Amino acid sequence: MVIPLLIVTVLSVACMLAGWFLPDLVAGGRRRRRGAPDARPAAATRVKPESLEGVLVAQLIAGEITPVQYRRSLEGLAARDDDRNPLCVPPDLGPADA
Repeated sequence: MVIPLLIVTVLSVACMLAGWFLPDLVAGGRRRRRGAPDARPAAATRVKPESLEGVLVAQLIAGEITPVQYRRSLEGLAARDDDRNPLCVPPDLGPADA
């Protein structure tokens, strides 16, 4: 009976200490990262899209095309992909009797 009580007490103290000190540690880490000279936001680096879908997304985000134009373009890409690489469905082999 004493050992479970001791375990619960130790875990409770550990949780209380984490609640007191962990927010300060996390906030301190954030302050250090923001002040670092080599820290750059991920959005600041521009990567050239490697696919037509990527180009369309970039144009959509930049406001160069409307969402309707984006969807129509993707419909055309899907149709073209279906013509070039049709999906081959295997034949039905009947019910699976195991």
